[in-house]
Amino acid sequence: MKKIILILAAISLLAIGCTNSQPKKELADPCFVGAPQWVINPAVEGAIAAAGSAQKSAGGMQFTRDAAMANARSEISRVLEVKVKTMMKDFTQVTGVGDAQTVDKVTSSVSKQISSQVLQGTMQKDAWFSPCGELYVLVVLDPTKVADATKKNVLSSMKKDEALWQQFQSQKAQNELDAAVDKEFGQ
Repeated sequence: MKKIILILAAISLLAIGCTNSQPKKELADPCFVGAPQWVINPAVEGAIAAAGSAQKSAGGMQFTRDAAMANARSEISRVLEVKVKTMMKDFTQVTGVGDAQTVDKVTSSVSKQISSQVLQGTMQKDAWFSPCGELYVLVVLDPTKVADATKKNVLSSMKKDEALWQQFQSQKAQNELDAAVDKEFGQ
């Protein structure tokens, strides 16, 4: 029984040793070697997150960072709302006679996506330069800031509506007064 346990333990150690000696699999693209997880899957708990990238340019680091931030903000905007128009065309045509017939088939697909959002409260959370010279930034949108901005806009809108209503009521009262005076003095 002891021999069986020792043999099983030896086999287990040998198997563990063999599995650890295998090289780690790297991503196929050398530009992503050492990339943080958020580059591929930009997720931040409690926030809306997106990754944006820009190639290092002669415009300098700030220009590169601004371009990467703009790309990330565009992605956040598309997460919040996107209008999509799509069109698919399929065309098939047979030409020729008998054995000389040929079939031509063309399929085309066009898609247009538009997003327009005012983003308040976005900020860079992390950055990474790839081995290929591309800057990746992780940008997050704090939902509490979005909620606060929305609440502020709603309250501001309500105040504008109240002011417009008061202006309307004032104009209405002025018109009624003018009508009463005209009626009284026969004009």
